[in-house]
Amino acid sequence: MRAVDFTIQPGERVLLLGASGAGKSTMMAGLAGVLGGDEEGEQEGSLTIDGVDAREARGRVGLVLQDPDSQIILERLGDDAAFGCENLNVPREEIWQRVRESLNLVGLGDLDLNRSTRHLSGGQRQRLALAGVLAMKPGLLLLDEPTANLDPEGVVEVHDAVKKVVESTGQTMVVVEHHIDVWLDMVDRVIVLGRPEPGSPAGAVIADGKPDEVFAAMGDVLASGGAWVPGRTIPDYRPGSAASQAVRVRNVTADTSQTDEHTPVLSCRNLSFGRGSALGTGINLDFYPGEVTALMGPNGAGKSTFALTLAGLLPPVDGQVLIAENLAPRADRREPITWKSRELLGRIGMVFQEPEHQFAANFVRDEVAVGPKSMGKTQEEAYAIADSMLERMNLTRFAQANPYTLSGGEKRRLSVASMLAAAPQVLVMDEPTFGQDFTTWTEMVKLIAAIRDQGSCVIMVTHDEALVNALSARRVMFQEGSRA
Repeated sequence: MRAVDFTIQPGERVLLLGASGAGKSTMMAGLAGVLGGDEEGEQEGSLTIDGVDAREARGRVGLVLQDPDSQIILERLGDDAAFGCENLNVPREEIWQRVRESLNLVGLGDLDLNRSTRHLSGGQRQRLALAGVLAMKPGLLLLDEPTANLDPEGVVEVHDAVKKVVESTGQTMVVVEHHIDVWLDMVDRVIVLGRPEPGSPAGAVIADGKPDEVFAAMGDVLASGGAWVPGRTIPDYRPGSAASQAVRVRNVTADTSQTDEHTPVLSCRNLSFGRGSALGTGINLDFYPGEVTALMGPNGAGKSTFALTLAGLLPPVDGQVLIAENLAPRADRREPITWKSRELLGRIGMVFQEPEHQFAANFVRDEVAVGPKSMGKTQEEAYAIADSMLERMNLTRFAQANPYTLSGGEKRRLSVASMLAAAPQVLVMDEPTFGQDFTTWTEMVKLIAAIRDQGSCVIMVTHDEALVNALSARRVMFQEGSRA
């Protein structure tokens, strides 16, 4: 980012927009005073909070990150929510009052304060991260895509909680969000960041004003930059649609010659799943080649656990998950949970809810090439596949970067790219469109449609109604505390 100039007045509620890679998360880290010193990069100009250098404005700013796991550090829910207050030396009796208030605000008030943070769903962890920040009562609240990993009910809870806080306290707020409509009723100013060409005298702020004025003047620019502008048409990638038929994935082909579209490629038989105790029981489902199935329902209902069970990474509590006989390593070994890792390659691929859980290389390009190399491709062939996938996912400029240095949305695209590069016959994906702007979201949908149309079976955990509708996916609904 270069030549960033703006002033935010106390009590303003600002929506910060820009295409992926424009520097929104970097800006938020700078405002929070956690961007790093001169040894970690170059900085010129000034960035102050209440007239104090942002790096010295301790306790004045609260930041909720894209990835809640990077903020949750303690084992027990209550302890984690209290951690920030303890660091600010808030009196003990006041800390727990603040903790209970903040947990109630984000819809976690019914949970035991001793509940393990490891046993929370992704959406619950996101709300816990928000609660910990709210408990510190910061003057400036920074929200970096705080609802990106929540179900629709959770989005409403977090939105309403934030609205209640800022309206009752007059707190200043800056929020980064690709889905503009989530925060439209709350913000009174929009700042749009861009990426000026090298050598250009233009600054990084390309628009700044009231929401209606900015959208009227910059609507097309925002749309082309990837923002989810209200009223935007969602593309159609249903099987057989014109858009779907035009999509191809270069250098990547799943071997589905042994499968029949009328024969299940993966089946559940009287399946009970869970981690120890069963979250769902008596499940009988079939999944077919060339089909997309969406696993939907509230956070905590067991969708991710079910997905891991289907992928052969978590043993069933009871019952079986079976792959088609002609796709098994041997006819008598149809249960993926019994396979070795190498036997899963090319058969079943898993995109985890937390992308970091599957990274295995030091460089982005090598990460995408891992699967093809493991399946016998030459280095030249593997890199050709990797380069194609990185181009499609708008990650080419990060080819030599470490995967862990990417933003949340970029990590998600990398995890999907690396799994698609292996061209599995069954692809299980947990929240594949998390953290994406409209441009990268559309490219993700195109790729899922392409691998579906090549005959692969796609199973995805998602809260994304637009994704499900664009692919005309079959829905499997989960309810908390009951079978799917």
